[in-house]
Amino acid sequence: MNNAAPLKQFLGDLPKNIFSGFVVSLIALPLGLGLAIASEAPPIAGIVAAIAGGTIVSILGGSHLTITGPGNGLVIVVLAAIVGMGEGNLYQGYLFTLAAIMLSGLLLFLFGVFRLGALSEFFPSTALQGMLAAIGVGILAKQFHVMLGFTDVKGNTIDQLIFIPKSLKNLIENPSSEMLLAAGIGLLSLAFLFLYARIRIPLFQLIPAPMWIVIASIGIIYYYDLVLKTPDVLGSRLMITLPENLVTSLPRPDFSKLLSSDFMGHTLSITLVAVIESLLSIKAVDKLDPLKRRSNINKDLRALGIATGISGFFGGLNVVTVIARSSVNVNNGANNRSANFFHAAFLLVFILLFAKQIQKIPMPALAAILVFTGYRLATPENLLRIYKIGKEQAIIFLITLLATLLTSLTTGILLGILATLIMHVILNKSGVLFSRNWLKPNVLMYMEEESGNYYVSVKNFCSFLNFFKLKAKLDEIPPYAHAIVDFSLCEFVDHTVMEGLNDYSRGFSRQGGFFEIIGLDIHEAQTEHPFAVRKSLPNSSLFNFEVSLTKRQKLLEKLSTILDWNYLPDPISSYDELEGFFYFKTKWINYRYNSLESKKKEFLLFDLSYSEGAFISKEDLRSTFLQIKGIKKTPVFALDRENFMSSIFHLSGLKDIDFSNYPDFSKRFYLSGENEKSIRDFFSDELLFFFESHPPYYLESNGESILIRSKERLSSIQEIKQMLAFSEELLKILEKKQNHSLT
Repeated sequence: MNNAAPLKQFLGDLPKNIFSGFVVSLIALPLGLGLAIASEAPPIAGIVAAIAGGTIVSILGGSHLTITGPGNGLVIVVLAAIVGMGEGNLYQGYLFTLAAIMLSGLLLFLFGVFRLGALSEFFPSTALQGMLAAIGVGILAKQFHVMLGFTDVKGNTIDQLIFIPKSLKNLIENPSSEMLLAAGIGLLSLAFLFLYARIRIPLFQLIPAPMWIVIASIGIIYYYDLVLKTPDVLGSRLMITLPENLVTSLPRPDFSKLLSSDFMGHTLSITLVAVIESLLSIKAVDKLDPLKRRSNINKDLRALGIATGISGFFGGLNVVTVIARSSVNVNNGANNRSANFFHAAFLLVFILLFAKQIQKIPMPALAAILVFTGYRLATPENLLRIYKIGKEQAIIFLITLLATLLTSLTTGILLGILATLIMHVILNKSGVLFSRNWLKPNVLMYMEEESGNYYVSVKNFCSFLNFFKLKAKLDEIPPYAHAIVDFSLCEFVDHTVMEGLNDYSRGFSRQGGFFEIIGLDIHEAQTEHPFAVRKSLPNSSLFNFEVSLTKRQKLLEKLSTILDWNYLPDPISSYDELEGFFYFKTKWINYRYNSLESKKKEFLLFDLSYSEGAFISKEDLRSTFLQIKGIKKTPVFALDRENFMSSIFHLSGLKDIDFSNYPDFSKRFYLSGENEKSIRDFFSDELLFFFESHPPYYLESNGESILIRSKERLSSIQEIKQMLAFSEELLKILEKKQNHSLT
């Protein structure tokens, strides 16, 4: 019976994992082809990596929801290896690079064997962001020309950036029908990617944006082939080419340069980026896991190493954990590693059955996908966001970005680390003070006998170089416990640590624990950002900021006066009550603000900043919510408007609870919850009629309070008034039900 239960659970979850794997494969197909082409490797190399990664890591890996395959970060280093070792012969350089990829797989495996996954903790957060931005600029610079139909632009990233205006000028001054068609496909594809998120049609968004581009571009080529009778309209130069016989024509690695310094340098660069990208992605996906499971990072590194070795042997690129596709996997309901396996299986089916159609994909369409990916990695919004954390963080970001672009990824990240250390010396205004303490925090932890709380005292300095010492203690605390971390004896806390502590706070909150940070009230910060550097210096004074209210905030303040409610416009990072709602299981809550609370505290209305996904797939959201508190004997349920996605959820095992006597309610609303009987008992005739006669809101009960949301955007003042009226009437019905049950 003990063995049958997990198997039954696994089989019951198969439909949603198969569905999620299919959706991810629709993104992985064009990205795999595009990333390989951007690396000057054959297009099939990206698909081989995705198939090898999905198959091996799903069986041997230690993570639960990650998707593996070729990564964005490796494009630049693989490209440098192919071009550098090829010395003019790109195919020969590709064979040498396959050997480097296989050796990189061995090194990745050894990283896992010797439990070196913790090395990721020694990289400052801002420097890593700068490195990722440089990767984005590199991808964008190379692929922008291909998007316009030019494949002969060579040189390093800076040269290709400088040549972008020339490519645009050449297109305008010397247009040909082939160039105009190629550029039209590329530019329209890019415009579609930017507009895709604004298309709020569930059926349309069921298919990812990259696959829409693939379908449309193939359709255009077939239109020229079959209708206009002009085959090869773009020529072989701008079309995907796959080998006729996949098995016999796969290349084999060339190890003849194995002992050369050039070969080893490229191997180490590939390995370094693969480790960093994978570890960052694994940690990010763990935060998105609704079940809050923690991956076995070293086991995952061993599996990634094996998969990379197999991929390189069969002509494929490196295998890494990829955050964008993993985020899609989480958001489509996957709950175990089988989704990664099915994503690989679907890719294999696509290659075997639709090779002819895949070769109709124009390269400008794939280049547009990569230009968009590069832009998302290097968007100016990242610099603005980092600048808000602190000016010194913006300087570190820019130094790492420029150093990576001008030298290499390895040199860039090393200079980013050096820049961070220099900034720490400057912030502390004493090189001697910094050098004496940079390897310390003295961390003391014990459990208080009376309360059972875990108390952690941090003394001296705490930065990215020694955060692992604090993490080792925090990892010993059960996430359902109450942890108190005291920084009153700590003179310096850097940005990476502040960001890491926020991750712990979220993890404890989601597991029912409580993570409290004390002692930072005697520290000063250069900005109001919660992740800003904190330092305790003699005679320090906190910076005060005068924040003027916006027009909307002034109207909210006026509304609070009319209602005789309390109004607080300032951001608040306390959101523990919200973590218990299903709506936020796969979302990242940043802070709430513009809070209006009734005198009796039964109503709390607020704006909320939160996000879905991570890294380049991260989407920042803001919505207005209203929480009704103090509701007793309420079942746990979620009520949303009925739409096409509801039927998809139904196929995945989420049942819609209908009421035969209220067909309008059943048609308009999707009601779900585990205890169907208690939900049916709770939804009385009066309550059902109430919902039928009002506009639909998203409404969820966690058993103790009710959360209401109108739209996935901030509400206007009028909409807020309507939400308040709706909530007050709903509360009267619920209180009437409670009083009736008591009598």
